[in-house]
Amino acid sequence: MSEPYFLKPVFHEKIWGGTKLHDDFNYDIPSDHTGECWAISAHPHGPATVENGPYAGMTLDRVWAEHRDVFGDAKGDVFPLLTKILDASEDLSVQVHPDDAYAAEHEHELGKTECWYVIAAEPGATMIYGHHAKTREQLAKWINNGEWNKLLRRVPVKPGDFLYVPSGTIHAVGKGIMVLETQQSSDTTYRLYDWDRVDKTTGQKRELHLQQSIDTTNVPHHDPDLDITTTQVGDATVTKYVQSPFFGVWQWRLTNGQATFNRGTAPYTLVSVLDGEGSIVVDGQDYPLSKGVHFILPFDVKQWTLKGDLQIIASEPGAKA
Repeated sequence: MSEPYFLKPVFHEKIWGGTKLHDDFNYDIPSDHTGECWAISAHPHGPATVENGPYAGMTLDRVWAEHRDVFGDAKGDVFPLLTKILDASEDLSVQVHPDDAYAAEHEHELGKTECWYVIAAEPGATMIYGHHAKTREQLAKWINNGEWNKLLRRVPVKPGDFLYVPSGTIHAVGKGIMVLETQQSSDTTYRLYDWDRVDKTTGQKRELHLQQSIDTTNVPHHDPDLDITTTQVGDATVTKYVQSPFFGVWQWRLTNGQATFNRGTAPYTLVSVLDGEGSIVVDGQDYPLSKGVHFILPFDVKQWTLKGDLQIIASEPGAKA
């Protein structure tokens, strides 16, 4: 019988983390400095565990390695996507991620293009998104001289905003913001500024990667030209945020209704419930859904029906995944 595969997330403590993953999503978090929920992950730094079906108890990386038919015999050595929820109780470090070519040569893993759906943001919250340098020489000068007010570009954000962050984009999630992040499955981050803070555990400042940041940053910065569109599927409002070579990301929003979806060309779909309650019907079986639930619709699920009041972010691998 075809069925969705529900996943048990992995949590990571961070210097900038807080308690909202427990307060807002009722997760059992390890401490009051929990910054990241790796919700759908096959990365070796935190693979999620399948909770149901024939692969119950197996980590997602193992399912990918041993049962590739679940994913439509998709190619690639590693599961290409990673879904996280981030709770920024404080500003994250200012950072940049390499593209696939640089990461393969220097880090022996995928590059990291990502995107953020803003779940919550305190009034006045801002992201660092891009920079003001016109040349790489100017970028290097401002970074090496610590001229952050000249370099960094801040943008205000509110709940419901979406930002696409290609590799090479200087960025930082700001204090008081919670996001769902869809990204390539990479844990490579080049940190160029960390607000001069000291890690309470080590008593040291965290490592910076200034030369790697200068090498990999896109200069000058250009905001991506997103074609965000909205359509209707049954009672669901479907918002397409991005269709990139690495992933496509959508919001499915359902209010006291029902919607039936059919599989497109992608071999599998990643699904995260951000709010509400309802159910998904697959192959005649009804599975309850609630806020904070994450699952994969494998290749053999060709059709599914959502019911209830649900806010969902879904993603699928792109052509380069």
